Amino acid sequence: MHTPFVRDRFTWLAYLLLGYYAYMQASIGPAAVFIRADLNLDYTQQALHISAFALGMLLAGLTNAQAARWVGRRVAFWGGGLGMTLGALLLIQAQSVAVTITSTLCMGLIGSYLLGMIQAALSDHHGTNRAYALTEANVVAALTAGLAPIMVGQGAEAGFTWRLAFVIGIAGWLIAAFTSWRVPLPETPTQPLTSTPRPGGGRLPRVFWAYWLVVFFSVAVEWCLIFWAASFLVSRAGLSPESAATLSTIFFITYFAGRFAGSRLTRRFDSRRLLLLAGLITLAGFPLFWLGTSLPVNLIGLALCGLGIANLFPLTLATAATIGINNPNAASGFTSMSAGTAILIVPQVLGTVADQVGIFNAYGLTLPLILAILVVTVLANRALGKQS
Repeated sequence: MHTPFVRDRFTWLAYLLLGYYAYMQASIGPAAVFIRADLNLDYTQQALHISAFALGMLLAGLTNAQAARWVGRRVAFWGGGLGMTLGALLLIQAQSVAVTITSTLCMGLIGSYLLGMIQAALSDHHGTNRAYALTEANVVAALTAGLAPIMVGQGAEAGFTWRLAFVIGIAGWLIAAFTSWRVPLPETPTQPLTSTPRPGGGRLPRVFWAYWLVVFFSVAVEWCLIFWAASFLVSRAGLSPESAATLSTIFFITYFAGRFAGSRLTRRFDSRRLLLLAGLITLAGFPLFWLGTSLPVNLIGLALCGLGIANLFPLTLATAATIGINNPNAASGFTSMSAGTAILIVPQVLGTVADQVGIFNAYGLTLPLILAILVVTVLANRALGKQS
């Protein structure tokens, strides 16, 4: 019998704080365009800001399960949010590249414990309805992430500088902490969540790692666009940084629309099929964004990319969470580690290559990553189908 999906107070709190995490993370990309101008940086140094965040995210993913055991989900949950806030405070006060990079490292390291706790706790709390909860949570994340470039761009145009975006995020977390810190969190289950535990106890099966790769490629493509789209539009279309940051919001508009649609479609269709469809939409949109010779074509391609990329991570996360049901903290942590590894490596490589051959040519690295998403998804789906 199917269990009804109920959104209780913890569910809404988890949605809200995942939105906070996504907003702060997404603010770094457009803000780095202004940090680059303020501090006279090159593309490689600009990319180090998101790489530092990703390094912290990677380290947090590796230790997510241990953190849950040592201090409990509640401390890791609220402590992660506090760490993100303190890192953002350091960033908006920084006057040197060493401090700006250090601040984003702190945001990624401590803040990503919040991400890991949200994903694992939602998965445990909603059981067989975890796909609904995780996709809905990522709808909220898409909405708040879409606000980030608007706040950065409009803050700069209004004379408040890019820092306004982070001040708004900090204020949002403080309100949530003061009003909701007493909300109980579901703790780590002490028994396996399936009636037929897999051999090896909570060890993650091989097919999990195939979807781990899908997460890596998906997040790599996503952050090539989130972090570098504004810079690409400045170079390709001759826009000002303020206009480019604002127009890059089109990615997040369709990103939100895609996640909203995905949260509904997961109730009717298998997540694995939807994952392939999302990859195909991304493949259709990227050449228009990259190779388009007019701003409208670039923006149409960017919009299609947002629509497709929107569901790559949440659908893969839901599938991986189901596969790793007997060890949700480890599954969530390793999934976060995959995402962090992708953000650490790929945008930085793109930036370094852009310093050598230009950002247009460097963006060509993204196309093989999209093709890899499709190939690995097909293979993973087949492997999982044989186990069913």
